Amino acid sequence: MKRLNVVVKPGSKKPGIEKDGDMWIVRVRERPVDNQANVAVIEAIAKEFGVPKSRVSIVRGESSRIKTVLIQVS
Repeated sequence: MKRLNVVVKPGSKKPGIEKDGDMWIVRVRERPVDNQANVAVIEAIAKEFGVPKSRVSIVRGESSRIKTVLIQVS
């Protein structure tokens, strides 16, 4: 398992992921309405690490811009 500290930037014009020290910055187009930004963060991280979305979960900070994300890797 891999644990990431993530800062989410919702409503970004240019989505993407970058690493800044020990934090990951995830920019998504979706707004934090009806869990849309969290879903987009999970999709972006799954794509970046080449794992299915079902193996990525937010374990802390669901309603915050700073999140802890858990990736189950085999």
